[in-house]
Amino acid sequence: MTADFSLSGQVGLVTGASSGLGRAFAGYLADAGARVALGARRADKCAEAANQIGSAAISVELDVSDGSSIKAALDRVEKDLGTVTILINNAGIVTHRPLVETPEDEWKSVIETNLTGSWLMTQAVAKRLIAAETGGRVVNISSMLGATPTGQVHAYSASKAAINQLTRTSALELARHGISVNAIAPGYIETDLNRGFLGGPAGKRISKRVPQRRFGQTSDLEGVLLLLTSAAGRYMTGEIVTIDGGLNLNVM
Repeated sequence: MTADFSLSGQVGLVTGASSGLGRAFAGYLADAGARVALGARRADKCAEAANQIGSAAISVELDVSDGSSIKAALDRVEKDLGTVTILINNAGIVTHRPLVETPEDEWKSVIETNLTGSWLMTQAVAKRLIAAETGGRVVNISSMLGATPTGQVHAYSASKAAINQLTRTSALELARHGISVNAIAPGYIETDLNRGFLGGPAGKRISKRVPQRRFGQTSDLEGVLLLLTSAAGRYMTGEIVTIDGGLNLNVM
C-alpha cells in the first residue's frame, strides 16, 4: 500500500468533542499520529475525554458561536501544540418540533451553533493557516438530512444543507492556499446519546428503510475521516461524502 494515512506532525482541533461523534473523531486523529485538541462548552467533559486519549490530547473550553472564545481556544492550542492544521467542525445541536410550533429563538440557536459556528471556526483557522503559509484540512460534519428532507427538524436540516454549500464555497476560495475543505454527511450513527431511541420502536421502523438494514457505528466514519485529513486524500476538496448505509437511496 502506497497511500499515506499517517497524521504524524499534524495538529487537530475537534469541536463538540466532549462526547459522541466528536469524542470518537478526536481519538481517530490521535491514533493516526496527530496531536489533538478537544473543544466544547463542557470543558470538564472534554478534559475527561482528553485524559482517556492520552498525552497527545488536550482540552479547551470553546463556544463556536463566540469569536472571542474561538480566539482564546486557538491561542491556547497554538501555545501547547502548534498551529491547527486539521479542523473538524463537529459542534452542533438539534431540536425536534413541528414547523408551526418552533419558536424563533430555537431556530436561531440551531443556526448559530451549527452553521455560523462552522463558518466562524473555518474563517479563524484559515486566517492562521494562510499567515503561517502552511496547508491544512477542514472537515465539516454535515448530515444526510442536509439533502434528504424529514419532518420536525427544520432548523437542523436547513443548517446542514447550508453547511454543504459552505463546504463548497470555502473549498473554492481556500484551495490556492493549500487548504482543502470537505464534509462528511452521516446517516443514523449509533452513539450513547441516541442508542435508546434507535433501539426502540421508532428506530426499528427507521432501520427497515436502510438498505443495509442496520445503523452505522462510529467506526464506520473512521476511514473517510482519515482519508479527508491525510495525504491519501490530498486531491479531494469541496466534496460531501455521505455515509448512511444507502438510506438516501431509499426515497420512497
